[in-house]
Amino acid sequence: MVWCALTGQGEINNMEEIILEIQSREEIGKSKVKDLRENGFIPAVIYAQGKKSQAIKVSHRQLWQLIHQHRIESMVINLKMPDDKKQKGKACLIKEIQYDPVKGDIIHVDFNEVSLTKAIKVNVPVVAKGEPVGVKQEGGSLEHVLWEIEVECLPTDIPKDIEIDVSQLKMGDAIHVKDVILPPNIKALSNPDTIVFSVIAPIKEEAPAEAVEGEEKQEPEVIKEKKEVPAEGQEEKPEKEKK
Repeated sequence: MVWCALTGQGEINNMEEIILEIQSREEIGKSKVKDLRENGFIPAVIYAQGKKSQAIKVSHRQLWQLIHQHRIESMVINLKMPDDKKQKGKACLIKEIQYDPVKGDIIHVDFNEVSLTKAIKVNVPVVAKGEPVGVKQEGGSLEHVLWEIEVECLPTDIPKDIEIDVSQLKMGDAIHVKDVILPPNIKALSNPDTIVFSVIAPIKEEAPAEAVEGEEKQEPEVIKEKKEVPAEGQEEKPEKEKK
């Protein structure tokens, strides 16, 4: 049974403004970049269409704090120079974060500057709201299939997440991408037939087969070495000679 109703409507949690202070970077080259990291900064670059890339540095502590507090991969970050009060900052999305393969520390970040008046494509996380009827009353389990929905919207309209009410789902019901009703300023790009949530029956564990009463347990057959039988008129050879 496929469940398609307005109760699958997505609730949009608006995204708060994120500000990250940046500084111009003159440190270029392996040795200078190494010293930069040791002083608590991460080298970064801002890319913009039709503009020259800009080398910057950001605080390692501030960036890690943002990563732990937000899902910054799909959030607009306002990059600001602390001393430049005239500029409004640069609205950017993170293009790539490079990590040290051994220590796991951030070693470099690439930003993409975006226009606040042009629509972009981003992946937005999906979260469940409520407890399904099929779980609470029928003993089923909620299966979260699609964890992100790709959407297209203005950078200022990117939602923090899409909250979907799953409380009316019964056993065998499912919510597809096409069932999620988004605001008119946000367009879903993911496959409309993809399942986001479903309630499935619990998996029953089969009990091990027991032996029938009165039936003897059969021991594994032992294959013995075939003994050579001497031909008629010949004597049996000793074991040493056989080898």
